[in-house]
Amino acid sequence: MAMELARQGGTAEVLELVDHGLPVDVQDSEGNTMLMLAAYHGRAGTVRALAERGADVDLRNARDQSPIAGALFKGEEEVVTALREAGADLDAGTPSARAAAEMFGRSHLLG
Repeated sequence: MAMELARQGGTAEVLELVDHGLPVDVQDSEGNTMLMLAAYHGRAGTVRALAERGADVDLRNARDQSPIAGALFKGEEEVVTALREAGADLDAGTPSARAAAEMFGRSHLLG
């Protein structure tokens, strides 16, 4: 349920679950966190809120993908900005955010 809420941008509901004890970095069977799913689906507000609650912005999934690389792949500019502001590592994961940005012609999003 939490993962689906993150995908849909249900920020208030996600934060309520976290406030009631759900670990902010809980992972699904593929290693995706709520922040990863929110990032991949363009939910910048949810990404910001989870980062403010201490979510690890660099926690990679089972395929070694980082949230910021996923956001770059999808062209989610606002999410990329939110993750950069939260200190995301541009060199983490496979491919790294830098490599993903170059691969998809989005290097301008890395500032």
